[in-house]
Amino acid sequence: MQSYDPMIAPDPSQWHLLDEYERVALVVKYHQEARIELPDENAHALLHVVVENQIALGDEIPVEAVLHRLTDDNLDRHDAVHAIAGMLTNHMFELMHGDDAALGNDAYFAELEKLTAEKWQRGDYMEG
Repeated sequence: MQSYDPMIAPDPSQWHLLDEYERVALVVKYHQEARIELPDENAHALLHVVVENQIALGDEIPVEAVLHRLTDDNLDRHDAVHAIAGMLTNHMFELMHGDDAALGNDAYFAELEKLTAEKWQRGDYMEG
């Protein structure tokens, strides 16, 4: 795999052959070539990688299904990855601040199930 485009799902078998540094580098390269300015391109790329890793797990966890639901609801794939990353970031924030209800993945998955394209577009995704 020599390039990354968030509008096209990476082949999971090819994605898994890369180490995390290679994945992050591909995502950074995409955003640089697309001239998308970011406050912290490495942090942004890392979130893309985590979400793509989760999507690549397929049916093991609900993230791929959420991505498809969001794209079926008229988000483009890149925005859907960002929407999921927003929920992941919220979940990580809750974990870091000692919210015991956030322990484990069930709370994250439950919040993803509530996420809609409309909520993302309105900026209401922070509320879960």
